[in-house]
Amino acid sequence: MTWTTPADLRHQVLRLWERGELLRASVSDDIVWPLRLSLKTPTATELADQFEAVRTWAAGMARPAHLRIEHSERRHRVHGTQRLPATAWVDGLDEALALVGKTRDVQRFRRQWQQTAEALPFVLPWLRRRPLAGLELADDWPRLLAVVKWLMAHPRPATYLRQVDVPGVDSKFIEAHRGVLTELVDLALPPEAIDTSATGVAAFARRYGFREKPMRVRFRTLDDRLQPLPCAPASADITLDADSFGRLHLPIERVFIIENETNFLAFPPVTGTLAIFGAGYGWEALAKAQWLTRCTVHYWGDIDTHGFAILDQLRQPFPHAESFLMDRATLEAHRAFWDVENTPTHSELTRLTPDEQALYDDLRSNRIREGLRLEQERIRFSWLTGRLHDLLTPSN
Repeated sequence: MTWTTPADLRHQVLRLWERGELLRASVSDDIVWPLRLSLKTPTATELADQFEAVRTWAAGMARPAHLRIEHSERRHRVHGTQRLPATAWVDGLDEALALVGKTRDVQRFRRQWQQTAEALPFVLPWLRRRPLAGLELADDWPRLLAVVKWLMAHPRPATYLRQVDVPGVDSKFIEAHRGVLTELVDLALPPEAIDTSATGVAAFARRYGFREKPMRVRFRTLDDRLQPLPCAPASADITLDADSFGRLHLPIERVFIIENETNFLAFPPVTGTLAIFGAGYGWEALAKAQWLTRCTVHYWGDIDTHGFAILDQLRQPFPHAESFLMDRATLEAHRAFWDVENTPTHSELTRLTPDEQALYDDLRSNRIREGLRLEQERIRFSWLTGRLHDLLTPSN
Protein backbone atom coordinates (compact mmCIF):
# COMPACT_ATOMS: atom_id res chain seq x y z
CA MET A 1 0.00 0.00 0.00
CA THR A 2 1.56 3.30 -1.13
CA TRP A 3 -1.28 5.73 -0.47
CA THR A 4 -0.26 9.13 0.87
CA THR A 5 -0.38 9.52 4.66
CA PRO A 6 -0.48 12.68 6.81
CA ALA A 7 3.23 12.06 7.54
CA ASP A 8 3.91 12.07 3.79
CA LEU A 9 2.10 15.39 3.41
CA ARG A 10 4.08 16.89 6.28
CA HIS A 11 7.29 15.64 4.67
CA GLN A 12 6.40 17.45 1.44
CA VAL A 13 6.11 20.70 3.37
CA LEU A 14 9.28 19.94 5.32
CA ARG A 15 11.15 19.66 2.02
CA LEU A 16 10.01 23.19 1.20
CA TRP A 17 11.56 24.30 4.47
CA GLU A 18 14.80 22.43 3.83
CA ARG A 19 15.13 24.14 0.44
CA GLY A 20 14.61 27.54 2.08
CA GLU A 21 11.37 28.13 0.18
CA LEU A 22 9.22 28.73 3.25
CA LEU A 23 11.70 31.27 4.61
CA ARG A 24 11.75 33.07 1.26
CA ALA A 25 7.96 32.99 1.19
CA SER A 26 7.91 34.76 4.57
CA VAL A 27 9.39 37.89 2.97
CA SER A 28 8.17 37.53 -0.62
CA ASP A 29 5.40 36.18 -2.81
CA ASP A 30 7.45 33.24 -4.06
CA ILE A 31 4.74 30.72 -3.10
CA VAL A 32 1.15 31.15 -4.22
CA TRP A 33 -1.29 30.03 -1.53
CA PRO A 34 -3.18 27.79 -1.13
CA LEU A 35 -0.57 25.24 -2.13
CA ARG A 36 -1.69 21.90 -3.48
CA LEU A 37 0.26 18.87 -2.27
CA SER A 38 0.80 15.57 -4.01
CA LEU A 39 -1.76 12.99 -2.89
CA LYS A 40 -1.77 9.37 -4.01
CA THR A 41 -5.18 7.73 -3.49
CA PRO A 42 -6.49 4.16 -3.94
CA THR A 43 -7.37 3.00 -7.42
CA ALA A 44 -10.74 1.49 -8.28
CA THR A 45 -9.21 -1.97 -8.14
CA GLU A 46 -7.67 -1.30 -4.70
CA LEU A 47 -11.02 0.01 -3.48
CA ALA A 48 -12.63 -3.27 -4.49
CA ASP A 49 -9.89 -5.62 -3.31
CA GLN A 50 -8.78 -3.80 -0.14
CA PHE A 51 -11.98 -2.13 1.00
CA GLU A 52 -11.29 -2.29 4.75
CA ALA A 53 -7.75 -0.98 4.27
CA VAL A 54 -9.12 1.89 2.18
CA ARG A 55 -11.64 2.75 4.91
CA THR A 56 -8.88 2.77 7.53
CA TRP A 57 -6.72 4.98 5.33
CA ALA A 58 -9.58 7.41 4.69
CA ALA A 59 -10.30 7.67 8.41
CA GLY A 60 -6.67 8.54 9.11
CA MET A 61 -6.80 11.25 6.44
CA ALA A 62 -10.03 12.77 7.70
CA ARG A 63 -8.74 15.80 9.57
CA PRO A 64 -4.91 16.09 9.55
CA ALA A 65 -3.68 19.10 11.53
CA HIS A 66 -2.94 22.30 9.55
CA LEU A 67 -3.98 20.70 6.23
CA ARG A 68 -7.19 20.89 4.24
CA ILE A 69 -8.43 17.72 2.59
CA GLU A 70 -11.05 17.85 -0.15
CA HIS A 71 -13.09 14.73 -0.73
CA SER A 72 -14.84 13.25 -3.72
CA GLU A 73 -17.40 10.52 -4.11
CA ARG A 74 -16.30 7.21 -5.56
CA ARG A 75 -19.00 4.78 -6.72
CA HIS A 76 -18.46 1.06 -6.61
CA ARG A 77 -20.85 -1.67 -7.75
CA VAL A 78 -20.31 -3.71 -4.57
CA HIS A 79 -19.58 -1.15 -1.86
CA GLY A 80 -21.73 1.66 -3.17
CA THR A 81 -20.81 5.34 -2.97
CA GLN A 82 -17.73 6.13 -0.86
CA ARG A 83 -16.48 9.55 0.15
CA LEU A 84 -12.68 9.53 -0.11
CA PRO A 85 -9.86 12.12 0.09
CA ALA A 86 -9.12 13.57 -3.34
CA THR A 87 -6.82 16.60 -2.90
CA ALA A 88 -4.65 18.04 -0.10
CA TRP A 89 -3.94 21.72 0.46
CA VAL A 90 -1.89 23.98 2.68
CA ASP A 91 -3.94 27.15 2.87
CA GLY A 92 -1.19 29.57 3.89
CA LEU A 93 2.28 30.17 5.25
CA ASP A 94 1.11 30.10 8.86
CA GLU A 95 -0.40 26.65 8.39
CA ALA A 96 2.73 25.38 6.63
CA LEU A 97 4.97 26.65 9.43
CA ALA A 98 2.76 25.20 12.13
CA LEU A 99 2.78 21.86 10.32
CA VAL A 100 6.60 21.61 10.42
CA GLY A 101 7.10 23.47 13.71
CA LYS A 102 9.03 26.44 12.27
CA THR A 103 6.89 29.41 13.29
CA ARG A 104 9.43 30.85 15.72
CA ASP A 105 12.26 30.40 13.22
CA VAL A 106 10.39 32.49 10.67
CA GLN A 107 9.74 35.17 13.26
CA ARG A 108 13.49 35.38 13.88
CA PHE A 109 14.19 35.48 10.14
CA ARG A 110 11.69 38.30 9.61
CA ARG A 111 13.40 40.33 12.34
CA GLN A 112 16.74 39.62 10.67
CA TRP A 113 15.31 40.70 7.32
CA GLN A 114 14.05 43.95 8.83
CA GLN A 115 17.42 44.64 10.50
CA THR A 116 19.12 44.18 7.14
CA ALA A 117 16.62 46.33 5.27
CA GLU A 118 17.27 49.17 7.69
CA ALA A 119 21.07 48.81 7.94
CA LEU A 120 22.36 47.40 4.62
CA PRO A 121 19.52 46.79 2.15
CA PHE A 122 21.86 45.66 -0.62
CA VAL A 123 22.55 42.52 1.47
CA LEU A 124 18.90 41.44 1.20
CA PRO A 125 19.48 39.51 -2.07
CA TRP A 126 22.02 37.36 -0.20
CA LEU A 127 19.49 36.61 2.54
CA ARG A 128 16.88 35.76 -0.06
CA ARG A 129 19.29 33.49 -1.89
CA ARG A 130 20.59 31.75 1.24
CA PRO A 131 17.85 32.09 3.85
CA LEU A 132 18.74 28.98 5.87
CA ALA A 133 22.38 30.04 6.10
CA GLY A 134 21.23 33.47 7.16
CA LEU A 135 18.94 32.05 9.85
CA GLU A 136 21.82 30.04 11.32
CA LEU A 137 23.67 33.33 11.72
CA ALA A 138 20.75 35.24 13.21
CA ASP A 139 22.38 35.69 16.64
CA ASP A 140 25.57 37.06 15.06
CA TRP A 141 23.88 38.95 12.26
CA PRO A 142 23.96 42.48 13.80
CA ARG A 143 27.70 42.13 14.42
CA LEU A 144 28.32 40.81 10.90
CA LEU A 145 26.48 43.80 9.43
CA ALA A 146 28.52 46.09 11.69
CA VAL A 147 31.77 44.63 10.34
CA VAL A 148 30.57 45.18 6.78
CA LYS A 149 29.65 48.78 7.57
CA TRP A 150 33.08 49.34 9.17
CA LEU A 151 34.81 48.12 6.01
CA MET A 152 32.61 50.37 3.90
CA ALA A 153 33.85 53.30 5.98
CA HIS A 154 37.47 52.05 5.96
CA PRO A 155 38.16 50.38 2.59
CA ARG A 156 41.58 48.67 2.39
CA PRO A 157 42.49 49.86 5.88
CA ALA A 158 46.12 48.63 5.97
CA THR A 159 45.66 47.59 9.61
CA TYR A 160 45.49 44.22 11.33
CA LEU A 161 42.12 42.57 11.92
CA ARG A 162 42.79 43.17 15.60
CA GLN A 163 42.36 46.88 14.97
CA VAL A 164 38.79 46.70 13.65
CA ASP A 165 36.96 48.84 16.21
CA VAL A 166 33.38 47.55 16.33
CA PRO A 167 31.48 47.04 19.62
CA GLY A 168 31.16 43.35 20.45
CA VAL A 169 33.54 42.30 17.68
CA ASP A 170 37.06 40.96 18.06
CA SER A 171 39.49 39.45 15.59
CA LYS A 172 38.47 35.90 16.54
CA PHE A 173 34.87 36.69 15.58
CA ILE A 174 35.98 38.00 12.19
CA GLU A 175 38.28 35.03 11.58
CA ALA A 176 35.52 32.57 12.49
CA HIS A 177 33.13 34.19 9.98
CA ARG A 178 35.51 34.96 7.11
CA GLY A 179 33.54 32.83 4.67
CA VAL A 180 30.21 34.61 5.02
CA LEU A 181 31.88 37.99 5.51
CA THR A 182 33.60 37.56 2.14
CA GLU A 183 30.21 37.13 0.46
CA LEU A 184 28.69 40.11 2.26
CA VAL A 185 31.65 42.48 1.92
CA ASP A 186 31.91 41.72 -1.80
CA LEU A 187 28.38 43.10 -2.12
CA ALA A 188 29.29 46.23 -0.18
CA LEU A 189 32.64 47.41 -1.51
CA PRO A 190 33.48 48.91 -4.89
CA PRO A 191 35.60 46.67 -7.16
CA GLU A 192 38.74 48.74 -6.62
CA ALA A 193 38.63 47.94 -2.88
CA ILE A 194 38.75 44.17 -3.46
CA ASP A 195 41.79 42.12 -4.47
CA THR A 196 39.94 39.45 -6.43
CA SER A 197 43.12 37.40 -6.87
CA ALA A 198 43.00 36.63 -3.13
CA THR A 199 40.49 33.81 -2.74
CA GLY A 200 39.54 31.51 0.10
CA VAL A 201 39.21 32.25 3.80
CA ALA A 202 42.98 32.15 4.31
CA ALA A 203 43.33 35.14 1.97
CA PHE A 204 40.60 37.22 3.65
CA ALA A 205 43.02 39.83 5.01
CA ARG A 206 44.78 40.32 1.69
CA ARG A 207 41.48 40.45 -0.23
CA TYR A 208 40.31 43.50 1.72
CA GLY A 209 43.59 45.25 2.39
CA PHE A 210 44.33 44.22 5.95
CA ARG A 211 47.87 43.65 7.06
CA GLU A 212 48.90 40.00 7.39
CA LYS A 213 51.21 38.27 9.79
CA PRO A 214 54.59 38.20 8.07
CA MET A 215 55.66 34.89 6.56
CA ARG A 216 58.86 33.67 8.13
CA VAL A 217 61.87 31.65 7.03
CA ARG A 218 63.97 29.68 9.50
CA PHE A 219 67.53 28.92 8.43
CA ARG A 220 71.12 28.37 9.52
CA THR A 221 74.39 28.53 7.65
CA LEU A 222 76.39 25.34 7.25
CA ASP A 223 79.62 27.29 6.70
CA ASP A 224 81.32 28.76 9.78
CA ARG A 225 82.82 31.49 7.64
CA LEU A 226 79.41 32.96 6.87
CA GLN A 227 77.74 35.27 9.36
CA PRO A 228 74.18 36.13 8.29
CA LEU A 229 73.68 38.77 10.98
CA PRO A 230 76.31 40.89 12.75
CA CYS A 231 74.99 39.96 16.19
CA ALA A 232 74.67 36.20 15.59
CA PRO A 233 77.28 33.42 15.38
CA ALA A 234 77.77 31.80 12.00
CA SER A 235 75.74 28.64 12.68
CA ALA A 236 72.94 30.35 14.61
CA ASP A 237 69.35 29.15 14.17
CA ILE A 238 67.76 32.30 12.72
CA THR A 239 64.20 33.21 11.75
CA LEU A 240 63.53 36.21 9.51
CA ASP A 241 60.40 37.53 7.88
CA ALA A 242 60.23 36.59 4.20
CA ASP A 243 61.02 40.09 2.96
CA SER A 244 64.16 40.36 5.09
CA PHE A 245 65.26 36.88 4.05
CA GLY A 246 64.77 37.87 0.43
CA ARG A 247 67.18 40.78 0.93
CA LEU A 248 70.04 38.71 2.35
CA HIS A 249 73.41 39.16 0.62
CA LEU A 250 75.56 36.14 1.35
CA PRO A 251 78.00 34.20 -0.83
CA ILE A 252 75.67 31.19 -0.86
CA GLU A 253 76.12 28.63 -3.62
CA ARG A 254 73.95 25.78 -2.33
CA VAL A 255 70.79 25.39 -0.22
CA PHE A 256 69.31 22.34 1.49
CA ILE A 257 65.61 22.58 2.35
CA ILE A 258 64.97 20.06 5.13
CA GLU A 259 61.54 19.09 6.43
CA ASN A 260 62.56 17.48 9.73
CA GLU A 261 63.64 19.87 12.50
CA THR A 262 66.29 17.60 14.04
CA ASN A 263 67.86 16.94 10.66
CA PHE A 264 67.79 20.69 10.01
CA LEU A 265 69.70 21.32 13.25
CA ALA A 266 72.13 18.40 12.88
CA PHE A 267 72.91 18.73 9.16
CA PRO A 268 76.69 18.51 8.63
CA PRO A 269 78.84 21.54 7.67
CA VAL A 270 79.03 22.33 3.96
CA THR A 271 81.02 25.18 2.42
CA GLY A 272 78.98 28.07 1.02
CA THR A 273 75.72 26.40 2.00
CA LEU A 274 72.53 27.30 3.83
CA ALA A 275 70.02 24.95 5.51
CA ILE A 276 66.36 26.01 5.47
CA PHE A 277 63.74 24.44 7.68
CA GLY A 278 60.89 23.34 5.40
CA ALA A 279 57.25 24.04 6.17
CA GLY A 280 55.43 21.40 4.15
CA TYR A 281 53.15 22.68 1.41
CA GLY A 282 53.43 26.31 0.36
CA TRP A 283 56.56 28.09 -0.80
CA GLU A 284 55.38 31.69 -1.01
CA ALA A 285 57.85 32.83 1.65
CA LEU A 286 60.85 31.38 -0.18
CA ALA A 287 59.63 32.60 -3.55
CA LYS A 288 60.37 36.14 -2.40
CA ALA A 289 64.10 35.28 -2.26
CA GLN A 290 65.03 35.57 -5.91
CA TRP A 291 68.69 34.99 -5.09
CA LEU A 292 67.77 31.32 -4.52
CA THR A 293 67.33 30.96 -8.27
CA ARG A 294 71.11 31.37 -8.57
CA CYS A 295 71.83 28.62 -6.03
CA THR A 296 71.81 24.86 -6.28
CA VAL A 297 68.69 23.87 -4.34
CA HIS A 298 68.19 20.45 -2.74
CA TYR A 299 64.95 19.30 -1.12
CA TRP A 300 64.96 16.57 1.51
CA GLY A 301 61.53 15.33 2.52
CA ASP A 302 59.92 12.04 3.53
CA ILE A 303 59.78 9.25 0.99
CA ASP A 304 56.02 9.10 0.70
CA THR A 305 53.38 10.49 -1.63
CA HIS A 306 53.16 13.84 0.16
CA GLY A 307 56.92 14.22 0.17
CA PHE A 308 56.95 14.02 -3.63
CA ALA A 309 53.90 16.30 -3.89
CA ILE A 310 55.71 18.96 -1.83
CA LEU A 311 58.80 18.57 -4.03
CA ASP A 312 56.60 18.98 -7.10
CA GLN A 313 55.15 22.17 -5.63
CA LEU A 314 58.62 23.54 -4.78
CA ARG A 315 59.58 23.24 -8.43
CA GLN A 316 57.00 25.82 -9.40
CA PRO A 317 59.07 28.74 -8.07
CA PHE A 318 62.35 26.82 -8.30
CA PRO A 319 62.29 24.47 -11.32
CA HIS A 320 65.95 23.60 -10.80
CA ALA A 321 65.40 22.12 -7.30
CA GLU A 322 66.82 18.61 -6.86
CA SER A 323 65.62 15.92 -4.49
CA PHE A 324 68.01 14.58 -1.85
CA LEU A 325 67.73 11.14 -0.21
CA MET A 326 64.32 10.61 -1.79
CA ASP A 327 65.35 7.72 -4.03
CA ARG A 328 64.73 3.99 -4.29
CA ALA A 329 68.18 3.06 -2.96
CA THR A 330 67.58 5.02 0.25
CA LEU A 331 64.16 3.43 0.64
CA GLU A 332 65.47 -0.12 0.16
CA ALA A 333 68.42 0.46 2.54
CA HIS A 334 66.03 1.30 5.38
CA ARG A 335 63.42 -1.47 5.19
CA ALA A 336 63.54 -1.92 8.95
CA PHE A 337 62.17 1.61 9.35
CA TRP A 338 59.32 1.50 6.86
CA ASP A 339 56.10 2.97 8.22
CA VAL A 340 52.52 3.64 7.04
CA GLU A 341 51.26 6.83 5.39
CA ASN A 342 47.68 7.07 6.63
CA THR A 343 46.31 9.63 4.16
CA PRO A 344 48.32 9.39 0.93
CA THR A 345 47.71 11.67 -2.02
CA HIS A 346 47.01 10.35 -5.51
CA SER A 347 47.42 13.64 -7.35
CA GLU A 348 48.96 13.81 -10.78
CA LEU A 349 52.38 15.47 -10.41
CA THR A 350 53.98 17.09 -13.46
CA ARG A 351 57.37 18.30 -12.21
CA LEU A 352 59.08 15.09 -11.11
CA THR A 353 62.08 13.51 -12.83
CA PRO A 354 61.51 10.07 -14.44
CA ASP A 355 63.08 8.25 -11.46
CA GLU A 356 61.08 10.29 -8.96
CA GLN A 357 57.90 9.74 -10.94
CA ALA A 358 58.45 5.98 -11.05
CA LEU A 359 58.91 5.79 -7.28
CA TYR A 360 55.96 8.10 -6.65
CA ASP A 361 53.74 5.94 -8.88
CA ASP A 362 54.83 2.83 -6.97
CA LEU A 363 53.96 4.51 -3.66
CA ARG A 364 50.56 5.88 -4.65
CA SER A 365 49.63 2.58 -6.32
CA ASN A 366 50.82 0.50 -3.31
CA ARG A 367 53.04 -1.62 -5.57
CA ILE A 368 55.74 -2.03 -2.93
CA ARG A 369 53.56 -2.13 0.17
CA GLU A 370 50.25 -0.66 1.30
CA GLY A 371 50.67 2.99 2.30
CA LEU A 372 54.46 2.80 2.40
CA ARG A 373 56.45 5.71 3.80
CA LEU A 374 59.96 6.30 5.07
CA GLU A 375 60.26 9.36 7.29
CA GLN A 376 63.49 11.26 6.84
CA GLU A 377 64.38 11.15 10.55
CA ARG A 378 64.62 7.34 10.28
CA ILE A 379 67.45 7.50 7.76
CA ARG A 380 70.82 6.59 9.33
CA PHE A 381 73.08 9.57 9.86
CA SER A 382 75.96 7.64 8.32
CA TRP A 383 73.85 7.21 5.17
CA LEU A 384 73.26 10.97 5.11
CA THR A 385 76.94 11.84 5.47
CA GLY A 386 77.98 9.25 2.89
CA ARG A 387 75.50 10.44 0.27
CA LEU A 388 76.35 14.04 1.05
CA HIS A 389 80.02 13.28 0.46
CA ASP A 390 79.18 11.65 -2.87
CA LEU A 391 77.08 14.68 -3.86
CA LEU A 392 79.82 17.19 -3.05
CA THR A 393 82.73 15.23 -4.48
CA PRO A 394 83.36 16.11 -8.14
CA SER A 395 83.25 13.08 -10.41
CA ASN A 396 86.38 12.39 -12.46
